[in-house]
Amino acid sequence: MLGLLAGRWTGWWPSPYPDAVDLVGVPVLLTYAVWMQQRIDRDRWNATHKDSSLPEMSLEDLDGVDHEEFEFAVRDLLRRDGLAAERVGGANDDVCDVRGVDLDRRIWAVQCKHRRDGRRGDAVDVRVVRELKGTAGEVHKATFALIVTNGKFTSKAVPSARRLGVHLVDRDLLGQWVSGRPLWELLQRVPPPLRHPADRRRATA
Repeated sequence: MLGLLAGRWTGWWPSPYPDAVDLVGVPVLLTYAVWMQQRIDRDRWNATHKDSSLPEMSLEDLDGVDHEEFEFAVRDLLRRDGLAAERVGGANDDVCDVRGVDLDRRIWAVQCKHRRDGRRGDAVDVRVVRELKGTAGEVHKATFALIVTNGKFTSKAVPSARRLGVHLVDRDLLGQWVSGRPLWELLQRVPPPLRHPADRRRATA
């Protein structure tokens, strides 16, 4: 179509149906221009924000924080990925320490389990999986339920989470998340949001 437009408007390839080319070609050209600008905006945003969260923080640094600071770190990781995230952990949090909403308005209910000894600490057991499953949808109206730990999960927790649709981020995945990979690249059956932070900024400009 771009070739037909170029030929039509420059005269080097006269079209037998010039009106039809104009009628169809102009919307196509405008759509292509918007798509290209969107790609440029997204690439620029990604390059700018790639390393903007948790600068110089490693898994060992996360091991040394307390549970509350760990929850804030998870909140900041969600924000880096473009979510509106808040720490809601406390005595009456209904098994949700951090709540996030991505640009497609999907709600993320996140339970954080910090282990000061990292992988050597107590493994997160199946009870936590069942508790989060029980409140994520009914109480928090969550699209995704997620448990994040700097440690590990028990052998019973992993298949149970898969069966119940609860996503698990263990120490290995957390390391990849901290290093800059967005969360949905690390989780199975979680497509990235169709919208992008750069789209929101352009819409409000």
